[in-house]
Amino acid sequence: MTRKSLTRFAWLSIAAALVTIVLKAVAFWLTGSVGLLSDALESIVNLVGGFVALAMLSVAARPADEDHAYGHGKAEYFASGVEGSLILVAAASIGAAAIHRLCHPQALSQVGAGILVSAASSLVNLAVGLLLLRVGRAERSITLEANAQHLLTDVWTSVGVLVGVAGVVATGWLWLDPVVALLVAFNIVWTGSKIVWRSIFGLMDPALPPEERARIEAVLNGYRTDEIQFHALRTRQGGARRFVSVHVLVPGAWTVHDGHELVERIEADIRSALPSSYVFTHLESLDDPASWEDEVLERDGF
Repeated sequence: MTRKSLTRFAWLSIAAALVTIVLKAVAFWLTGSVGLLSDALESIVNLVGGFVALAMLSVAARPADEDHAYGHGKAEYFASGVEGSLILVAAASIGAAAIHRLCHPQALSQVGAGILVSAASSLVNLAVGLLLLRVGRAERSITLEANAQHLLTDVWTSVGVLVGVAGVVATGWLWLDPVVALLVAFNIVWTGSKIVWRSIFGLMDPALPPEERARIEAVLNGYRTDEIQFHALRTRQGGARRFVSVHVLVPGAWTVHDGHELVERIEADIRSALPSSYVFTHLESLDDPASWEDEVLERDGF
């Protein structure tokens, strides 16, 4: 699947947000539940997040150019960061509405109809969220994963709200509705914080996870002999792209042609073991003491 084709899933997220906003607004109008209102507010955040995801997925799909030689994949981190921030704003709005209702309790009405409408919206979010999560993980798209996690959190939020509304009906305790809304707000803060942190972490060029580094090591071990050694293996990830660099040490008597032929095979094998990766090799002489100085990070002193 091409990166550009992922934008259709952002459109799906936008459509789901529009449907759930209407359904949850109707549920709030029928019942007057502040919990259902909080649910509707979070769906508005879903809608805004969907448009941000669409924009950033479009940017990330652009090919490399003179000003962005390594592509535009990091744009996805901005999308997930914005969505995480919007989630936190929604949580603050929900908390404020819940505290106001806690201080000024209000009876609920037409609860049965409201619950049915809200449940229908949750099913929409569940179906779309699971699809986006599957595609996001398969295509290494942090934007789609963040969008999916938000939608699935919205499902659990709705379940909590419905439990609160049902509790009010069963007990007559009006304070249950705003208290559940506050719990929903805390849950949203937790989800939003995790998404924001993952975006920040991604922008700091983290190394590839251990299981992916192990695949690289397996390729290198297949070439390692007394005459062929490796060091200074460096990895990082930027959006869906992986970046790998390694120094290849061979006898100084080898010809340039022999060395180049070797590193071409190594790069091809790493790309095969680790799709969507840029591989950079640096050929050095086993016989030159200066070659071994590259084993340390920050050789230049920065």
